[in-house]
Amino acid sequence: MEAKMGTILDYLKEYGDYSLEEKPFGDVDSLVISQLSYLKFDGIVPAPKEERAPISIREIAAHGDYDRIYGDERYRKDNTALFTGILNSRRFGELRLWNYVNLIEPEKESQFSAVVCGMPGGLSYVVFRGTDENIVGWKEDLNLAFSEPVPGQLYSVPYLEQAARTIDGGFYVGGHSKGGNFAVYAAMHCSAPMRARIDRIYDHDGPGFRPEVREREAYREIEGRIHKTVPRSSLVGMLLYTDGNYRVVESKTLGLAQHNPYTWLVKDGDFRVVDEIRPGRKRMDQTLNEWILSLDQEQMHIFVDTLYRVVQASETDNLIDFTAHGFQSIQKIGRAISEVDEETAKVVMQIMRALFETIFLHTKEQAQGRRGAGRPKRPDWKNRWELQREKFEEGMAQLESRLKRQPSEKK
Repeated sequence: MEAKMGTILDYLKEYGDYSLEEKPFGDVDSLVISQLSYLKFDGIVPAPKEERAPISIREIAAHGDYDRIYGDERYRKDNTALFTGILNSRRFGELRLWNYVNLIEPEKESQFSAVVCGMPGGLSYVVFRGTDENIVGWKEDLNLAFSEPVPGQLYSVPYLEQAARTIDGGFYVGGHSKGGNFAVYAAMHCSAPMRARIDRIYDHDGPGFRPEVREREAYREIEGRIHKTVPRSSLVGMLLYTDGNYRVVESKTLGLAQHNPYTWLVKDGDFRVVDEIRPGRKRMDQTLNEWILSLDQEQMHIFVDTLYRVVQASETDNLIDFTAHGFQSIQKIGRAISEVDEETAKVVMQIMRALFETIFLHTKEQAQGRRGAGRPKRPDWKNRWELQREKFEEGMAQLESRLKRQPSEKK
């Protein structure tokens, strides 16, 4: 009988009774730990230099403020299942955590969090928290396209240096989303003795680095230790990363929602790997990366700020809703981009088209997959999505026409 596909939650149920000796630590385990780092351990897990011993996963479960770790209500159900799966597993049941930091600086548009996880057998993992699909987090991911370091990257280096001093021997470092980027950045910029102790670097759908950064000797030194995984319709993880080695993971959902680790598919104890990023998505990624690299610093800041205002104007708080409903707020979006230069406005609109097209293409493929599997055909999907597409394009055409008239109107 063919094994069923599941998620990291199913992986914990199926392989939780295997020790790390019986089934060595791999990519799926890393994503489990990376997702664990999203929980809010403030006041529970010892902070750096705090005179407290590491806290076990069992002690966290028995803590008086245990329920506070599920501060993000959107993922409470999945995060609860994850923590419970870890707690009840032989594989991770003896997990210990220490060196927790959670620094939020709104004025710098920065949030930095990390923790050290110690596992049976002496394996230690320094994990950096990433971002989810909320709009502020996505803006932070886009900020990573700047050539100068963002605050979180700068914080990651001394944190790794300090955390490594609490660990004996070699260790792993990694994270999801910007956490993966921070892991690579910290590994590049830490001292040579610390860098030599890093056995693996896990990057789960994290933004990449500009070409000049990838040419540096420090990057070349760690490149062979990077384990990068991206979902099939990756956008965040392919920012400034269109070449190099990575594994493409199948997801149970569509478009930008695939950034969510709980949607990544697992089969036979490993990710369900496919050959490549979806062709349409890869072309979009390459186009976006080429344009990003053509900008100077000031232009890049203007672009990111404008795109952020555009998504805000759609009155959604996450990119999933934006891709599904953004066309309903065309006029508000138009006001958001009316004050930038024509080239920036064009690219912002191209990205909006790309986001909408991604949902359209995947809905089409999903419908075709149902027909191929012998499931009942849903004849209404094309008419429904084509109608939405026509409305979207009509609104975009009106925006473009208005933007072309603006220079003469301002004279």
